[in-house]
Amino acid sequence: MANRDILALGTSAGGFEALRFLARELPRDLPASVLCVIHLSSQYESSLDAILTQESGLPASFAKDGESLRPAHIYVGPPASHLIVDGDRLHLGSGPRENHARPAIDPLFRSAALCCGARAIGVVLTGTLGDGASGLQALKRSGGITVVQDPSDAAFPEMPATALSRSQPDHVSSLKGMPSLLQKLVGLPAGAPKPVSQETRYEVDIARGRRMDMHDMDRIGRRSVLACPDCHGVMWEIDEGELIRYRCHVGHAYTAELMSLALDENLSRALGTALRTLDERIALAQKLRDQASANGRTVIAESWTRKAAEFEAEAKIIRDSIRRFEELTRK
Repeated sequence: MANRDILALGTSAGGFEALRFLARELPRDLPASVLCVIHLSSQYESSLDAILTQESGLPASFAKDGESLRPAHIYVGPPASHLIVDGDRLHLGSGPRENHARPAIDPLFRSAALCCGARAIGVVLTGTLGDGASGLQALKRSGGITVVQDPSDAAFPEMPATALSRSQPDHVSSLKGMPSLLQKLVGLPAGAPKPVSQETRYEVDIARGRRMDMHDMDRIGRRSVLACPDCHGVMWEIDEGELIRYRCHVGHAYTAELMSLALDENLSRALGTALRTLDERIALAQKLRDQASANGRTVIAESWTRKAAEFEAEAKIIRDSIRRFEELTRK
């Protein structure tokens, strides 16, 4: 009988050290493929594959599109692509960022749920915000085994705490106890296949790069009053019990918490743009006032003086708003 041969790990802040520890502790003959997603910037070249290979007896490499899975091998999601598992092959998805990340953790877990949930194990490690909670939920519903690092043990507890509270994982473990737990779980027989929701299929397609139309999105969620922070398009609210997410028809996706932060960023940018525009209008009004005065056009000069004062009053309101906003976001 087949064992649980897909081990999917998701992490963010603090994840380099967590992955290095697991790479050192997992056995060289591990009868499973290890798939890792950590939030990596596409602006810098990463040597994570070489670091993990050096730390362990398991070879590690950045995943390549279409390559076949091998046991006792660590595959890392490369920067700028979602890591998607499809049976015994890996694919790199060009879909939009999820939770401000690509690769993101949720697409990996959802793809594992879709193709092979009954033989998969999903693990959420240290990190900030809530990426991974939704995908872990989908993986559990499809027959996968779910594991979350104990938040009190994590370098950054928010991501495992979110997964713990919203996906009710099968196991909670310290990082130190995780290697023995994962070896035990990998050795378990694969479970019975379970049906996967159409919504999960749609979201895996989005991660692959497929464009969804509004009719498709209406099947996933309900239209919200919020605009996408990335593309400013319509967003759909997806209710998964205690977990609420948002996705636009272009594909950008946010948890409710990250959506709030993204809206804060948009507000900050909008206030900054308004202040810059008013400062420019003040400077221009003062220039036109001085020019009119130099030419003896007193009435026009007085008009520009009044306008400059009006712009300065408006700029003071914006400056006070920015100061208050910064005070609130620091709390």
